[in-house]
Amino acid sequence: MASCAVRGGCPSDYVAVSIAIFSMILLIVRSTFPFFIHKVPIAKGSAFWIPVIQVIASFNFLLAIVMAVNFLKYKKSHWWLSCYVWAGPLGFGLLMSCRIAQAFQLYYVFVKRRLPPIRSHMFLPLILLPWVAGAAVIHEKKPLNYRCHFGTYWTIPVVCLHSLYVAVLMGFTRAIRHIEFRFHELRDLWQGILGSASLIGVWVFAYILNEIHDDISWLQVASRFMLLLTASILVLVFFSISIAQPLLSQISLRKREPLELKTMGQVLGIPESGLLLQREQAVDIDPNEPLDKLLLNKRFRQSFMAFADSCLAGESVHFFDEVHELGKIPIDDPVRRIYMARHIINKYIIAGAAMEVNISHRIRQEILATTDLTHPDLFTNALHELTQLMKMNLAKDYWSSMYFIKFKEEARMRSCEHEMEEMRGYDFSPRLSSVNATDDPFHQDHFSRGFTQHSHASYLR
Repeated sequence: MASCAVRGGCPSDYVAVSIAIFSMILLIVRSTFPFFIHKVPIAKGSAFWIPVIQVIASFNFLLAIVMAVNFLKYKKSHWWLSCYVWAGPLGFGLLMSCRIAQAFQLYYVFVKRRLPPIRSHMFLPLILLPWVAGAAVIHEKKPLNYRCHFGTYWTIPVVCLHSLYVAVLMGFTRAIRHIEFRFHELRDLWQGILGSASLIGVWVFAYILNEIHDDISWLQVASRFMLLLTASILVLVFFSISIAQPLLSQISLRKREPLELKTMGQVLGIPESGLLLQREQAVDIDPNEPLDKLLLNKRFRQSFMAFADSCLAGESVHFFDEVHELGKIPIDDPVRRIYMARHIINKYIIAGAAMEVNISHRIRQEILATTDLTHPDLFTNALHELTQLMKMNLAKDYWSSMYFIKFKEEARMRSCEHEMEEMRGYDFSPRLSSVNATDDPFHQDHFSRGFTQHSHASYLR
């Protein structure tokens, strides 16, 4: 048992490593499932790379513990091969920093109602600095023994650093606890924190025993087994992608049918979002009217959007459509307005966005520096600029295109159908409601015969 504890070759060690490998496979499957199965488009920016960094940090965290139990035989010729680098800055520290960055975003967006003052790609390295500084101190002082253990004197500050990051994460989450999220981000975050805090408590207890009791072989075996086991469960519990991508929270890992919610408006439950009513009355379109007024008609907007897409210039029309959807959300519903506004900013406004619109730098910065994401005129100036561009670049060609001819033909057919329905509405035929005839299945037949006899008598008179 003593040699087993030193070499790290006990059966329990192999079991723990197998669990760690299996947990890592599950984590990768869970993070990639929506993209490969439901064909969800990959997001850009922090919505994509923060979850990716969480997966990488989870792998580093497990790798560091495996290195600490001497399963990986390597020569420590470089500082970056030390287990404290993989466990600290690249492992647990990076994992916690990603979650703090997400909670920081939620706090500013939903409590302050503005975009965070510092971007995630700058905020994440900033909050990771204490871990980097700690790794530098450890590398300079070299307090580790040949088994990568600290000893009592260094264990206390290391444990305090772990606890500090858990406390910061809980502090940010507590500040946003009163927000009624539509996609349960706060619930997911709390579940991750509570589950992780419990696991971290067990992990820290096993870590302390593993560090300060080198002389007890059975305790070494048990403690390192618990270290790797709790860390394996921790990386699964701690990972949740719904905070970064609201649309993905609509997809369950058990759901087999294809994704039905195609737009953010549908996800948010905006009435008639993306739908064309078949019985909608036809409206005459006058090309001399202002374009922004014509675009308020959904059928015209869809036709104009199809034409713009065919010209590879549909971003402005799509932007107009989604801002129009935003206008349907009541002012007294700030949470849904924030979701929609944030979606529009990420999709159309941020430089390098998937469908970045061509607006002036001044207006783009006004939107990005806004102090109120729920303001009704948040995108008004951008709409004015884009409407002018569409009027100069697209409108003239649209009136002579096949798209407009097809639109007029469909409008004429709907107008004829509407007139036919009105004419049929004048025909009188006795109809009974199902409520009145439920008790007597022959009531309608009696009524019809009575009505016929009455009409015949009236004719004879």
